[in-house]
Amino acid sequence: MIRDKFEEAFSPEWVERNITYPAHELVVLRKIIPWEKIVGRLAGFYDKNRGAEGKSLRIMVALLIVSRLRGLSDREVVREVMENRYIQYFCNVADEGLRTFLHPSSLCVFRRRVGEEGIAAVEEEVFGTLRRAGVIRGDDALTDSTVLESDIIYPNDVQLIHKAFRKMRAFAKMHGIPLWWDDRELRRLWREFGLDKKGSREKWLTVFNGMFVPALKIFQEKVGSLRTSGRRKKKAVRMLGILNLLEEQTLLKLAGERHINDRIVSLDDPDARPIKKGKSHPECEFGTKVQMTFDRDGFLITVENFIGNPSDKILYGDTLDLFINRMKKYPDTVVTDLGYRSLKNLQNTPSEIGHVFMGRSDDVAEDKQDFCCGARSATEGFIAVAKNLRGFGRSLWHGLKGHRIWSLLCQTASNLKKFLQLWFADKIEEESMTKLGLA
Repeated sequence: MIRDKFEEAFSPEWVERNITYPAHELVVLRKIIPWEKIVGRLAGFYDKNRGAEGKSLRIMVALLIVSRLRGLSDREVVREVMENRYIQYFCNVADEGLRTFLHPSSLCVFRRRVGEEGIAAVEEEVFGTLRRAGVIRGDDALTDSTVLESDIIYPNDVQLIHKAFRKMRAFAKMHGIPLWWDDRELRRLWREFGLDKKGSREKWLTVFNGMFVPALKIFQEKVGSLRTSGRRKKKAVRMLGILNLLEEQTLLKLAGERHINDRIVSLDDPDARPIKKGKSHPECEFGTKVQMTFDRDGFLITVENFIGNPSDKILYGDTLDLFINRMKKYPDTVVTDLGYRSLKNLQNTPSEIGHVFMGRSDDVAEDKQDFCCGARSATEGFIAVAKNLRGFGRSLWHGLKGHRIWSLLCQTASNLKKFLQLWFADKIEEESMTKLGLA
């Protein structure tokens, strides 16, 4: 069960006594975020009549938003609520039971329950509020892509096999099964590998793979005969599939293959891929591709996540359609780099769009060239801010779904931050302020 209504936790007297700076960023954001609509949409993920009553949706959503606004982990954001009156006010956590209002693990459970669809609902409501108020105008579409790195160590083929043994060891411990390989020998080899700084990686890969192949065969038999809950069985089968793929790729590597399709770089994040974006440093990043579109003010209009590195040329059409659908109108100008340039993309851009700049000045009229070149430079700056200040540098959650949820929350926080930047600079129009209830 869940409460599907937003209830104010603070009296006017409490607010007057504790919230002494009404222009604080969290006080402003608390006023403009459409809590009622968000809570109403998320209530559908719970049964209205069965089960124990869940945690307040208003609190859970606010915690997720403020965690990305401030760059906090689940544990840190819960602690900050207990220590900071403004965060407490933003999250609508009453003084009663403040010290024990939530365990950090509940945030993980909540994200898993509502999933990508629920987090997308949060982002859509925040974005829609800013768009309808005229804060996000979307007159121009600035498009580029980058890599959302996974939270993994630099991949190493021998290390992946050693991690596979750790996974099988955890499986054996969970189900009370004796280890079916010589674990002491494995530990000895791992120590020698760590000390052999100048040794041949191919030689060590052969040695470890020689232990891994027979161990994997027995692991497959044990998974097949496993008697346990459906959830654990499903998890074991999924892990078996990943380890079988690791074996195939290891054999290809030992056979001299240099380019392996869908190469696994992490057993914890099997959707991560090695991606090169033409930069000198780092030459290669490991994670998922993120396609972004901005307007000229720097608001994030669309964010898409992809496994691997699909071509920008292929993604251009669908990304532009998504921009148009979100903004409910055609942009006046589209600005990309040469990576998106193709005759098909130039020809298939809707005629309602006045100007299309794909990396060459002569793509647009002379009086529009300075604007487009400046917008292209601005896009690089927006990407840099997104990666270094808005959380798009590294995702702390695994799998494409985890990266997608991370991106949606970072997009929400990024647009709220951009709104605050314009608000504090007094660049929000009076009409927009009135629609948001700030005038």
